[in-house]
Order: sequence, then structure tokens, then C-alpha cells
Amino acid sequence: MPNNYKHSFTTGKVILVGAGPGDPELLTRKAYKALQSATVLFVDDLVNPEIVELANPMARVVYVGKRGGCKSTPQAFIEKLMLAAVFEGENVVRLKGGDPFIFGRGGEEVEALQRHGITVDVINGITAGLAAVSSLNVPLTHREHAHGVVFVTGHAKTGAHAIDWRAMSAAAKQAKLTLVIYMGVSGVAHIAAGLLVGLPPDTPVAVVQNASLPSQRHVVCALENLRHCVTQNAMTSPSVIIVGEVFRGLMALNATPMVREAIG
Repeated sequence: MPNNYKHSFTTGKVILVGAGPGDPELLTRKAYKALQSATVLFVDDLVNPEIVELANPMARVVYVGKRGGCKSTPQAFIEKLMLAAVFEGENVVRLKGGDPFIFGRGGEEVEALQRHGITVDVINGITAGLAAVSSLNVPLTHREHAHGVVFVTGHAKTGAHAIDWRAMSAAAKQAKLTLVIYMGVSGVAHIAAGLLVGLPPDTPVAVVQNASLPSQRHVVCALENLRHCVTQNAMTSPSVIIVGEVFRGLMALNATPMVREAIG
């Protein structure tokens, strides 16, 4: 749809809704109200189907799958679908896993809609990195062990836009930061090698798969063993890799790295 597109009829509205990490009980009340008000939902691939079932039963559901490492619906096409629906007077909910503004391309979608004069509301969801550590009773920050936290993608573009993991490791060591790495399983060897330049080999790491879901599983190990642990335990996407001293106590409890399944 061209940028000079003109419309002369009543438009609907658009709400970007964070579906959270997967557990329907972690959905906010505000998000639930938005689902109930929607006439059409555009749903990402990683959203739990149980959350989609909470929507207005009369709403039209359009799946626009986006999953790292797999064939995905082009972002530009999703934006065109949203524009077409809102200009037809629909109440559009864009339902995204986690939080729309943390590696959810929410910023791109807001910009595209605003260029056409569409007002967008955003409802936050619990991001997977926070849900992952909370499920292990471990904080992201700690007065003694972690003075801050960095959320970073492990699936960034190559070349000039690639993540400098060496620089990231130096910053994490100097400032005592916890690193939360999304979409990093496929590049775990490269990531670990870069982080080991600045961080001690025994730096604790946790890899959490399917955070908050009954199928959640995790492994805790030292940074120097990260690649081996991911491969040996078949940790796959969607997983979050968390690096930092906040896991020192948990690693001590798991002296032998092993996968832990979710309880309940």
C-alpha cells in the first residue's frame, strides 16, 4: 500500500498486544480486554493457542508466523494486512509473543501504521528472558552480583551490524551485567567464543527452553561448556541464554550440568 494512500471511510483501531512467554495466566488483564474487543487478530507463530482462544469468538484469526530460523511471513506483508483491516473499520489486535517492543518488531509496525495516520496502542507482555529466570527463582539483577542487565539478540545481521561479543563480554565484566540472549541457540558456538574473550571460563550460564510452559526445560553450566551443553542436551528454539553471576548459586546446586524439566 503506497504511502500516499487516502481513505474516506471510518477506520478501526490497532492494538499491539504482548502475549507473554506462553503461560496464559501471565497475560495481563488489559491484554485480555483487548483480545475480547478485537474483530481481527494477526497472530505470531510462538503465541500459545490457549491465549488465542481467549479472544472474542467472533473475531477473525490470521496467523502470520514468524519464528527464528524458519520461513516467515514477510514483515512488509504483515503491515499491509494490518493497514487493510484497519481501513475497513476492523478493531485490529496484533498478538505477539513476549513483549512487542523486545525483539518483537513492534517498533517497525508502529512506525508503518503511524505513517498512514493510524493511532496505535501497545500493551506490554512479560518477555521470555524475565520469565525464564523467574521460573528458576533467580533474579536478573542483584546488589552483589549484577548491577544491570542487557537484552541482546543472538540473531543479528552480519557485517557492520553484527554483535561484537568480545566487546559485550568486556562490558559485562566491567559493569557486572547479566546478559540475556534471545535467538542465540543456532549461533551458540560463535557467541560463546566471543564471550570467553572477556569473561572467565567458569562464568555461570543458563539456557531455558519454552519458558513458563509445561514443556519448559533448562540446563545450567559454565560458559566454557556452553556449546557442549546445548548440543548434548538438544536445547532448541525457542530458548533464552542467560549469562551472569546471578546463576552462581544455582550452578553450585547442579554440580553436574543436566537438563531440568519443568515441575507441574
